[in-house]
Amino acid sequence: MTKSKPQIITIHADAPQKPPLGALCNGCGICCAAEPCPVSLALLWPHQAPCRALMWSDTTQRYWCGMVSEPARFLRWLPQSLNTTASRLFRRWIAANTACDADVVLSE
Repeated sequence: MTKSKPQIITIHADAPQKPPLGALCNGCGICCAAEPCPVSLALLWPHQAPCRALMWSDTTQRYWCGMVSEPARFLRWLPQSLNTTASRLFRRWIAANTACDADVVLSE
């Protein structure tokens, strides 16, 4: 078994606490802050953490995936008319807002 080295991520102070693995997603943003998802790896450059499409909402006090909510904002080549279609595809591809898949150990 390979141990990964510790990583420091920064998230908004008002972000919800990370739910248990497999529990309903609550928009804590830890998954996207820790590593890029398949959509980000395939379409966004550079590949880095946090994902550059990770968006904080002051209104809802949670993180949202910009590739799901506003893909044309991050993919300049994507026509606005395909925003909804791309959003649906990306949401399905990464199973956005379903269950927590961030298998990370948090320390303070």
